[in-house]
Amino acid sequence: MLAVQTLMGVSLAVVVAVLLTGVVAFAKGGPWYQRHANHLMNLRVGAQLVAVLLFALAVWLS
Repeated sequence: MLAVQTLMGVSLAVVVAVLLTGVVAFAKGGPWYQRHANHLMNLRVGAQLVAVLLFALAVWLS
């Protein structure tokens, strides 16, 4: 169970990091954001999916 909780923490940190990267890039604008906006969105959604699945696994195991 501790391993699942650790993975949940790591996955939540990844979600926050990707989200903050996207927000800061959006605020600055520019060509980098225009090239990577869709990739950042897809990465965030995938990271959130992993976080939700780990949360469901933790609930199921408890």
